[in-house]
Amino acid sequence: MAVKLIAVDMDGTFLDDEKNYDQERFFRQYQKMKEPGIRFVVASGNQYYQLMSFFEPIHEEISFVSENGAFVVMQGKELFSVDIPKRDVRFVMDELMRHTNISVVVCGKESAYVLEDLPEDVFVEAKRYYPRLKRVPTFHGVEDQILKFALACPQDKTRQLQELLHTKIGKVVTPVSSGHGSIDLIVPEFHKASGLQRLQKVGHIQPDEMMAFGDGGNDIEMLKHVKYGFAMENGSEEVKKAARYAAPSNNESGVLAVIEQYFAKVGPFKD
Repeated sequence: MAVKLIAVDMDGTFLDDEKNYDQERFFRQYQKMKEPGIRFVVASGNQYYQLMSFFEPIHEEISFVSENGAFVVMQGKELFSVDIPKRDVRFVMDELMRHTNISVVVCGKESAYVLEDLPEDVFVEAKRYYPRLKRVPTFHGVEDQILKFALACPQDKTRQLQELLHTKIGKVVTPVSSGHGSIDLIVPEFHKASGLQRLQKVGHIQPDEMMAFGDGGNDIEMLKHVKYGFAMENGSEEVKKAARYAAPSNNESGVLAVIEQYFAKVGPFKD
């Protein structure tokens, strides 16, 4: 069956370790995708405005499942956004403020927010993923629609912290790893796969007509949901176990290599 939708994670998947991709090669492929009407979707835990910047010439033609499914934009128009109730935001923040070894980003629809005392080097690093980022004296004064929370912690403490937060606040938000000491706190049942399902409904697309690529724990639902789920060679072991197929590493343009296989009808796509 022909593929009608291709979804890609960004960091560690579509982008190499220098945060670049082969634009000339991709845009040749994108023109091929347009001919049969294949939809291209960026599915990432990052901010919509950051993701959009990687695809300036076509950002109003493609779709974005950003903030791990909390903010879905199709062809320049909002399709869906999570709105975490203020009482739940306070409950989560009260728990997070107990932990002194983590940095917290509160991800809103209009901007992301960090505390004023965040070290400058950490702020600069966060700006790479959240171009709309504001310093605030306290999170409790933020007036925005809150989509999710993003945490940075020592990489060797990620699993332990993830399990602890699941115990403490798991009924309100689900901790998922996005790799390299990063944890996203997302509303249960709203993840990359649920974002894709919203796009499917609009486009009348079935899971066996979809291809997806990922490398981190926040990609697992998406890779399981589609017929052609590819774990990157550089991905975590849990992701490799969840995916049906494997792709070369992000530094080898693995996503683009597999898409070329699709058009050439070789590998998993051989008739």
